[in-house]
Amino acid sequence: MPAPSQVGGATREARPPDPRRPLLCSPTRPLLPAAQLGRHVAVVDYVEPSPRGTRWGLGGTCVNVGCIPKKLMHQAALLGGLIRDAGHYGWEVAQPVPHDWKKMAEAVQNHVKSLNWGHRVQLQDRKVKYFNIKASFVDEHTVRGVTKAGKETLLSADHIVVATGGRPKYPTHIEGALEHGITSDDIFWLKESPGKTLVVGASYVALECAGFLAGLGLDTTVMIRSIPLRGFDQQMASLVTEHMETHGTRFLRGCTPSRLQKLPDGRLRVTWAELASGQQDASTFDTVLWAIGRVPETRSLNLERAGVAVSPDSRKILVDAREATSMPHIYAIGDVAEGRPELTPTAIMAGKLLAQRLFGGSPDLMDYDNVPTTVFTPLEYGCVGLSEEEAVARHGEEHIEVFHAYYKPLEFTVAERDAAQCYIKMVCLREPPQPVLGLHFLGPSAGEVTQGFALGIKCGVSYAQVTRTVGIHPTCAEEVVKLRISKRSGLDPTVTGC
Repeated sequence: MPAPSQVGGATREARPPDPRRPLLCSPTRPLLPAAQLGRHVAVVDYVEPSPRGTRWGLGGTCVNVGCIPKKLMHQAALLGGLIRDAGHYGWEVAQPVPHDWKKMAEAVQNHVKSLNWGHRVQLQDRKVKYFNIKASFVDEHTVRGVTKAGKETLLSADHIVVATGGRPKYPTHIEGALEHGITSDDIFWLKESPGKTLVVGASYVALECAGFLAGLGLDTTVMIRSIPLRGFDQQMASLVTEHMETHGTRFLRGCTPSRLQKLPDGRLRVTWAELASGQQDASTFDTVLWAIGRVPETRSLNLERAGVAVSPDSRKILVDAREATSMPHIYAIGDVAEGRPELTPTAIMAGKLLAQRLFGGSPDLMDYDNVPTTVFTPLEYGCVGLSEEEAVARHGEEHIEVFHAYYKPLEFTVAERDAAQCYIKMVCLREPPQPVLGLHFLGPSAGEVTQGFALGIKCGVSYAQVTRTVGIHPTCAEEVVKLRISKRSGLDPTVTGC
């Protein structure tokens, strides 16, 4: 997109819309291929500070307040466990080993800032114009952006992609929630340790944050209103929380907070109710982290001016299989789109495929089936395909075969670590050739394991093909290809031997 020019006090695009020019609103990666295909591309990106004043640089949720800092803090917590194991392997390490939150946070934040800079360099190298402005639609081909200082820019394009994602939800009906609580938008940018923390929610964000906080030695409690990891396989979800509970995370189940009160010493007194009995209880925490869901960043976009339809319930943008909205030249990808997995890699791939369809002559659509993911709780949970509940609902219980195993990672043996929740199950159709419908893996390096098997499931692998695959010994992943016991058999699925 050519440089804008000043017109009447507002910065306006000097030329009319060029059909070669797409405009990408927010995170950078999904449509960079459009620039590689010879199109002029502009990125409009702006971070509204959280209620606590936290803001960050270019790259979206994943880079700044999601996957990247989460995985690094998860790694910090895992290292603490390995240090405790070290004595069993002959390393003389004084116990307990203290953890320095400030040093960890600075290292994580510096890495994130390096990624922010890397994205700016990528944009520059590919001649993508970057605007740090808060955007909203003027009409179906025009976007108005306003800088932090109030300076206005008008941009026009024939193709516009909305990829604004979502932000954490606050329970504003709860007294003190907005004033005194934080969210995942803030936790990774804290300069000092959050101390004794209450995590409210049972999503993967809630459990991942609670997991690394407890792993770093902090007093951590999770308050769950209903079920953990809604949308995931519930047997696996129960095993995840059992492991966390066994290893120091406290859970308040069937509870909902009603009030946050800041005490004179700066701590927070939280009052909550047990849903079953209505009984009130209270305790004091240093930090309350809300992880009760996310809302799409659509309310300030003035989508109605562009004729873009949204779901009345979720406020997410309605899209078709081509990622097109109700206006055929306006697209939405990622978390902001209705019915899409809230996962960064799916948004990136959807954007690449969109660019190739628009400018590369490709007919390929994004396939949202069998998308793998991992929950980075202390014992990681990786999955791809259908949960057991989904498979039964779709095909009927009489047509489903589930192969499963409890196993003990070799790494856990010498250190005498608890492996009670290390578990694998493969959900298949019962009729030959028994195609695999879903794989669920709970154990070390679950993401690495699941990524490999995801390719086979995407290609329609059968149970027989999996079990004819030679395992790599000794690994946790080989336990997948050794699955022989079905749930229906009633036999003990515990793996014995090496």
